[in-house]
Amino acid sequence: MEEHKILDYLQEFLTPRRKALFEKVLAQRTNHFTVVAQDVYQLHNTSAVVRSCDVFGIQNIHVIEERIPRRIDKEIAMGAQKWVNINRYNSSRDCVTNLRNKGYRIIATSPHEDSQLLEDFDVATPAALFFGTEKDGLSEEIMREADATIKIPMVGFTESLNISVSAAIILQSLTAKLRNSKVNWQFSEEEKNQIRLEWTKKTIKNSEELIGHFLNQ
Repeated sequence: MEEHKILDYLQEFLTPRRKALFEKVLAQRTNHFTVVAQDVYQLHNTSAVVRSCDVFGIQNIHVIEERIPRRIDKEIAMGAQKWVNINRYNSSRDCVTNLRNKGYRIIATSPHEDSQLLEDFDVATPAALFFGTEKDGLSEEIMREADATIKIPMVGFTESLNISVSAAIILQSLTAKLRNSKVNWQFSEEEKNQIRLEWTKKTIKNSEELIGHFLNQ
């Protein structure tokens, strides 16, 4: 109840245009799909995936950093890191376990011949989409854990795409298919309120100071 009061108070400091934009974006946000980037070597690739998540309405991205911890490149993410939740893991096992506990299928992306075509993928149940490096792909551990593998149809000599390009193509395709389905993919009102509060805090520079003042009234 207190969080609702804090949200109402803080939103008094937002312009009508900003509040309307929040509502427009929230209406298209989902946790039905989530994205996982595993040990992506080049920083700009992970940052670009964060940007794609924001563009296509994916609220959560999970970053596995077993080998080299990294930060998100703000210039390439173009501010998307403010609006998308970035969840970090030190091990693939912890990430897979967490996502399974939340009801996600583990879906590996791989260009190999036995992978399911992207256009045939069933969007009815929640899925965590795993992306690996262009050179090595996903680890053997993830491939063993995967409930299914999907691939982007390719007709050229090259059999792989940069991770950020692959993520953008797959997310655009699956989110479009999801929104045209009868699946209940949108946030509940309580989930929307949680994100409204997070976004409002990030928008107002002195939000913590204002909250302190409000609570001490």
